[in-house]
Amino acid sequence: MGRKTALAGWLRELDAAEIRGILALRKDAADRRPHSLRALADELTSTASLRAAVDGLDQACRDVLDTVLRLGDEAGVEVLAERLRCNGKASRAELKRVLGQLRARALVWPAEGRLVSSPGLRLLEDEPPRRITPAPRTPRRAPQHRGFADRAAITPAASTVDGVTRLVDLCDVEQVACRGVMGLRELRRLAGALRADESRTRLWMGLALEARLLAVDDGRLVPTVGSDPWRAASPAERLTALAEAWPRLTWTPGKQRSASDSGERTRRGLLERYARLDEDEAFEHRHEVVADLVWARPAVHGRAATEAALVEAESVGLVALGAATALGRAVLAGGVAEVAGRFVPPAAATAHLRPDLSAVVAGLPSRELSAVLDLAADGTARGWRFTGASVRRALDAGHEPDALLARLASVAEHGVPPTLAHLVREVARQHGRITVTPVACCVRTEDPVLLSEIAAHRSLAQLSLQPLGPTVLASAKPATETLALLRAAGYAPTTSAVDGTAVVERVPKRRVELPPPRAATGGWRAPLTGQELAKLAAALVERERPRPKFVLPPVESQRIGTVRLLRDQSLVLRDSEVVLLADALVSRTSVEIAVANGPRSTVKHVITPVDHAAGNLKANCAPRGEHREFLVSRIRSVRAVTGV
Repeated sequence: MGRKTALAGWLRELDAAEIRGILALRKDAADRRPHSLRALADELTSTASLRAAVDGLDQACRDVLDTVLRLGDEAGVEVLAERLRCNGKASRAELKRVLGQLRARALVWPAEGRLVSSPGLRLLEDEPPRRITPAPRTPRRAPQHRGFADRAAITPAASTVDGVTRLVDLCDVEQVACRGVMGLRELRRLAGALRADESRTRLWMGLALEARLLAVDDGRLVPTVGSDPWRAASPAERLTALAEAWPRLTWTPGKQRSASDSGERTRRGLLERYARLDEDEAFEHRHEVVADLVWARPAVHGRAATEAALVEAESVGLVALGAATALGRAVLAGGVAEVAGRFVPPAAATAHLRPDLSAVVAGLPSRELSAVLDLAADGTARGWRFTGASVRRALDAGHEPDALLARLASVAEHGVPPTLAHLVREVARQHGRITVTPVACCVRTEDPVLLSEIAAHRSLAQLSLQPLGPTVLASAKPATETLALLRAAGYAPTTSAVDGTAVVERVPKRRVELPPPRAATGGWRAPLTGQELAKLAAALVERERPRPKFVLPPVESQRIGTVRLLRDQSLVLRDSEVVLLADALVSRTSVEIAVANGPRSTVKHVITPVDHAAGNLKANCAPRGEHREFLVSRIRSVRAVTGV
């Protein structure tokens, strides 16, 4: 007998309450609505269902299950206890608990003095367990004011919003290589540009991708069409999108490259563990929480991945000071937008422009403030910095120096410092003294001395500059390359059309259209409720219960057989007439029949049927009681008679 048949047979021995317990622990099988216990056994032994059941086991259950699989037909309680060194009272009690857990999940059950395992199971460990792994110490808890964690999470949450914003801005102006998985060298370069460590940069990139702010297109990270409204939104709205994206991240926390899909379960399991705390308590030691999760769900929680997930949760503001924040609880229960505003300060509309040509913003900058600072400064990890190249970029875009200083003054808390005003004036004084005309191409200036200096410049040798006149040089490179090389050499050229009119340079912004978000991979029917599970279990048990055989009385059995014969032999009688004739034959009562007599005529007889064989009906005819035979096929009608 196969083990699947043995499982079905064992299920038939259980009552409805025990079947309901199995359905509750193996809900994926219950959601299939099996129609019998044999069908339930088929669902319980499917690969997906077994994997889900094993993934939900703690380390002790995995140790015992692995040992049962290794023992095979020799598996028994005493043999199992000897193999796992369960000699003491405590270890015996733990073995009993574990076997109860495995039985409740229909993974191992007793049969004929031994333990039988479900078909389809595979060994869980490379090396056989030597003993049952004991449970770690229960994480200790301590009272804590419910507002402490929320206040402590403000700084890391705001930092994450700022970091993702700067990452999206950087991908808007630089080429960030990414082909499915970002290489370590490019990740380090990106982390250096953002002034952050690699793990934090990886988290920001993952959040931006999952929140659909960035996408991989043609081997590089490119902002999506949704990144612009996100950057224009308030800090609370930006944090809402990132917090909701975090538990959906699929890559394993702390891994450089990972194709595993366990990251989502690791992050959600960690957050759920912290959310089970009361709002006025916290865990004392994080390593105890990690150890507890690793023992309780080893298939989901590796130690390194769980510790990395905890660091991520703290960075996003979901966990702080050993407790789940209101934001973390909202991620699980819903309503993130309602609490996100408490974890980021309002957007700042002004900046402090310092004499050292830096700009510092207290908090997260508003979209308008970022636009003004990005116009003439380069973003850094600690704010913005004004340089000659950044100011020249604003002038290249067509902004006049006075208008540029006026825009900076509108967002400056203490005005524009003289050093910054001097830098803008100095760059503006040199700006436009040289123009590049695309005649493939010419360099023009009104200063012959400056033109001679450019022609003799060593770093511009690849342009093969040739004088066409006292104020014109011919370049062998196109206008765009000539402009780039001149600027790299420290000059500030502008570009013009053939007729000499100035051309304002604008770098086109690239945006990626994303496909609709993938639908949730849930079943097409809602999971069964507790009441529905009980009803299903009762129906399965009732369906397998043996029923007494119903034996028809001899007269009724004879009547049914006669009806079948007469129906087969007559092609014209109605069903009701066939039943009437059969009743008369069984009970020896009289009926009136019409028998065909030629093509269009019938003769009626009142008869009492006495026998039926080979398609002939033998009967006594009234009123004299003479014995006659009639072909059933020639009887055209049957009618009940009374008073005969």
